[in-house]
Amino acid sequence: MKHYNIPVFIPEAACPFRCVYCNQFTISGQCEPPEPGQVGTIIETYLKTFSEKNRVVELAFFGGSFTGLSLQQQKSYLEVVQPWIKEGKIQGIRISTRPDYISEEILQNLKKMHVNAVELGAQSLDNNVLLLAGRGHTSADVYDAVDLLLKSGFETGLQMMTGLPGDTEKTCIETARKIIAMGVHTTRIYPTLVLKGTPLEALYKDGKYKPQALDEAVALSARLYILFTNANIRVLKTGLHPSESFTEGGELLAGPFHPAFGELVMSKVWKNRFKKIPAQKKRAIRLTVHPSQLNAAIGHKAHNRKWLEKNFIKVEFETNEFKDKHQYHVDIY
Repeated sequence: MKHYNIPVFIPEAACPFRCVYCNQFTISGQCEPPEPGQVGTIIETYLKTFSEKNRVVELAFFGGSFTGLSLQQQKSYLEVVQPWIKEGKIQGIRISTRPDYISEEILQNLKKMHVNAVELGAQSLDNNVLLLAGRGHTSADVYDAVDLLLKSGFETGLQMMTGLPGDTEKTCIETARKIIAMGVHTTRIYPTLVLKGTPLEALYKDGKYKPQALDEAVALSARLYILFTNANIRVLKTGLHPSESFTEGGELLAGPFHPAFGELVMSKVWKNRFKKIPAQKKRAIRLTVHPSQLNAAIGHKAHNRKWLEKNFIKVEFETNEFKDKHQYHVDIY
C-alpha cells in the first residue's frame, strides 16, 4: 500500500512559547493558517495527484500546536475532513502538537473525529537543552503525554532535533535511546537551522551559538536512523522540506541545510553498513538490496558506488524483494 499525506500547515497557531529556533512561517512557506473552509479545497487538490489504487491517505495538521487550539477550533478543522473519511477517500488524520497540550479530554475528542496518529515535538529529552531552547516544557511532560497516547491507542510519534543550544552528540544519542525505551511508533529527525527573525539568529551573530556542519549533522542523523530502525521505530523524515525561503538571500542564515538532506542521510546509513565488508581489491562484489533502497545504497551522486570501487575491481548492484527493506546480501567473487 502506498501511503500519502495531505499536509495542512497551521503556523505557530496556539503556541504561547517562542522556541529559539522557531519561525514557522518560514518553515511552512505560508504566513497565515488556512480557514477551516479552505481545507476541503486542499484535500481535493492533493487527491487528484495520488494514485487511486492501493493507497492509504492521511490528512496531516502540521506546523503548530493543534491541541492548543480551543476545542471548538479543533472541531471546526476536524469536521471538514469527515465527509472524505466516510467516503473512504481518507483513512485517518494525523496531528502534531506540544507534549504539554495533551490530556484525556483532548484525546477523547480526537478519537471521536478519527484522529489516529499524534506526533509530539519533543525535540530533546535533556532538560537543560529544553530550557536553553525555550521549549516551555520538561522531559516529564513528554513522558506523561506519551503514556496517555499509548494507553489511548494512538499511533504515537516523537520528533527530535539535533544541534540545539547546549546539545551534543552524546545528549542526542541519549534522547534517541529514551524515545526508543518509551515504545513509540514513529519519529522525525530535524537538524537545527538558524533562521532570520528567531532568537537563535542573535545568538549566532553574537558568536554564542555554532550550528552543526552539514557532514556532522548527516553523520549523526544516520546514527540515529540506525538506532531507531533497529528498534522497529519508523523514521518518517530526516531534515526539513526544501522551501523557497531557504534559497540564497532568503530566510536561512546558517546551519546544515541541504535540499536532499534525507538522501544524504540514507546514503550514509548504507555506507556505514558497507564499511563492515572487508576490502578485497582483487575481487568483485555484488550487493543485493531491496528495490526501495537501491538509490540510497548506490549513494547520493553514486558516492557509495565510487567508494566501493576503490576496494573492489568490480561493483554490481541488484534488487530483491526482501521482507525487511534494510536487509542486504553480499557476494564476493
